[in-house]
Amino acid sequence: MKTPALPMIERVLFTPEQIAARITEVAAEISERYWNGSLKMIGVLKGSVFFLTALARELTIPVKVDFLAISSFSNHSGAPGVVRIAKDLDESIEGEDVLLVEDIVDTGFTARYLMQTLAGRGPNSISLCTMLDRTPRRIVPLQVDFCCFEIPDRFVIGCGLDYKQLYRNLDFIAVMKADKS
Repeated sequence: MKTPALPMIERVLFTPEQIAARITEVAAEISERYWNGSLKMIGVLKGSVFFLTALARELTIPVKVDFLAISSFSNHSGAPGVVRIAKDLDESIEGEDVLLVEDIVDTGFTARYLMQTLAGRGPNSISLCTMLDRTPRRIVPLQVDFCCFEIPDRFVIGCGLDYKQLYRNLDFIAVMKADKS
């Protein structure tokens, strides 16, 4: 794939074809695990929308979809902050098999907070699925049950990942130049 003429892109990390193939593989793993029931997919807004939609289309089991949004606040620049739910779920997850869907898991603070919060609401089970896992930045221990790609400690855009709310619509995942110009 030829790198698009976007000056902020250093290189394409995953092509649309690579992303689609890996989503199909992960969807097969999820469908196999939950083959005898339905699944409630919970997307974390805004980044997960593109991934969740593509993943849901590949699942061979019945699914329900709901969304939540989070806000993070920090006292120090770059320090992990306090996470709070800005938009909660529309329906209860009590007794449901739940799959939390993230675009990227980084330090693990947000995903851990959401997993603990959702687990307290009485689901039958809860698993975590992410499109990208940036393990070099992990600070807290966290089990990622389903992952499309592990990535290096670089800033990436595309497929829901943004820079200042731009570039979510790219059908590939790219590394941004360090100066983000």
